[in-house]
Amino acid sequence: MRRMPAVAGQFYPADPKSLRSMVEGFLHKPIACKSVYGVMVPHAGYVFSGSFAGQTFGMVNVPSRILIIGPNHTGYGESLALFAKGSWVTPLGEVRIAEDLAGKILQAYPRLVADDLAHRFEHSLEVQVPFIQVKEPSAQIVPLCLAPVPLEELISLGEAIGKVLAAEKEPAMIVASSDMTHYEPGASARKKDQLALDHVCALDPEGLYRTVTSEHISMCGVVSTVVMLAASRYLGAKKGSVVCYGNSGDVTGDQSEVVGYAGVIIE
Repeated sequence: MRRMPAVAGQFYPADPKSLRSMVEGFLHKPIACKSVYGVMVPHAGYVFSGSFAGQTFGMVNVPSRILIIGPNHTGYGESLALFAKGSWVTPLGEVRIAEDLAGKILQAYPRLVADDLAHRFEHSLEVQVPFIQVKEPSAQIVPLCLAPVPLEELISLGEAIGKVLAAEKEPAMIVASSDMTHYEPGASARKKDQLALDHVCALDPEGLYRTVTSEHISMCGVVSTVVMLAASRYLGAKKGSVVCYGNSGDVTGDQSEVVGYAGVIIE
């Protein structure tokens, strides 16, 4: 199946030249990029969160295979939905699915379902793809869309993914798509988000999930971040580092009701 863009012209430009120019402008170019197990990046409209995603992607080596994990905002499809075959299309062109790797992940965790419907209208994964296309044009992807499920299931899924990636000869990177606190004043959002980010940087998926729940932190991609952290921890990750943090009020000038954005790398 060719998955066509659902939010081009809304979350990011539909015109290829405009999109490429915007993404290239967001991507910082450090002297030396890092090889990492995973990243956490936001998924709002590029005018709000593109700079945070760009700073983060710009710091890392993007390998030839990327597992993109995002939350299911639409309610369509299966709870644990993997897009297993075909390609995704953006205004920048077509990205193939890493079908062999997708098949291995499906076998490793039988609760996963090969399901296209959950992905059809979901923006949280789509908005990451142009950054990958610009950074590594030959990359293939494995998109995974997750509805809210219990912590134990997320940890088990992450560890299953970690086992698959550990057995692979070629490296892969996991992209966890998540915004942070939604629609609170900037100061309180920052305070709550720091609690969550402390657990992300400590490679503590259990602590992250429980803190987000107990402190009522509206971090929409906690599910994807928990899975990324569990997989990275299995692979031997040692630390996480916050690349950048801010909120939508930095763009609008209004800090009364914001959405928080963070970029994190897992080394």
